[in-house]
Amino acid sequence: MASTAPQTTANEATATMPTEWRDFFALTKPRVMTLVIFTAICGLLAAPGTIHPIIGFTAVLAIAMGAGGSAVLNMWWEADIDAGMKRTMSRPLPGGRMRREDARDFGIFLSATSLVLMGLAVGWLAAALLLGAIIYYAVIYTMWLKPRTPQNIVIGGGAGAFPPLIGWVAVTGDITAMPLLLFAIIFFWTPPHFWALALFVQTDYAKVGIPMLPVVAGEKVTRNQIMGYTVLLVPIAIAPWVIGGTSWIYGSVAVVLSALFVLLALPVFTRTRAEDDAMTPEKTLFKFSILYLFILFAALVADRVAFYQGWIA
Repeated sequence: MASTAPQTTANEATATMPTEWRDFFALTKPRVMTLVIFTAICGLLAAPGTIHPIIGFTAVLAIAMGAGGSAVLNMWWEADIDAGMKRTMSRPLPGGRMRREDARDFGIFLSATSLVLMGLAVGWLAAALLLGAIIYYAVIYTMWLKPRTPQNIVIGGGAGAFPPLIGWVAVTGDITAMPLLLFAIIFFWTPPHFWALALFVQTDYAKVGIPMLPVVAGEKVTRNQIMGYTVLLVPIAIAPWVIGGTSWIYGSVAVVLSALFVLLALPVFTRTRAEDDAMTPEKTLFKFSILYLFILFAALVADRVAFYQGWIA
């Protein structure tokens, strides 16, 4: 089993390469950050009511800083694990381009600043939710769940589900069924999304002792779980329309996208093993799952714009 405490890798101990701003930026996981920022903006724009543009920008900035800070703390804690995985060994810490202490301090600074900014400029309920998201990802998922249980992604999926909830609360100041459904969509989307990736990089996780589901339970169980969570996702994705929180615009997009998600999950479910070459069903599902979330949340905003413009009742 992988270590649950930070260790100093050989690259870090002998690091002599100068640290650049790009290395600090890379620690924030900018690709993941894109999805975080996008869903936060969608939650903010789809919420009923209005928010001053500057306050709205500040809310998104605070969410981005909080997500970036927790990502930095994740990389600080997992530097020794990253050093043993092919897809992560070139990151700033295992690559020897930064001291571990600098990464830790940067993560704490970003996280703390985001909370103060959110609390003072937007509201303390939004700040409390942001604090929950940071602790969820940097502590509960990274330090506790990931090295201990194959259900790490299921439980830890809540970390990535906070941004649209926080964006909505920044506008309304309260928590209702709609933002909770947005949270639930990302929560149930995360397992099929991440396990599709885990199927074709499972050797990396096995090498460093991380108990991802394909490594611990095997591919068959993982494929069954992917299909199960995909099916569960369908009614949750459609629920905002069903409860009257959106119109047919979002509803039709949710139905079509979710049907495609199921169709792409079927080949993953029926396969016996993952391949390393070509565009496998696992890689196709993984890439589509990202597109799925972007389009679904964009439809949510389009629905709200159509309502305000009077195009729909």
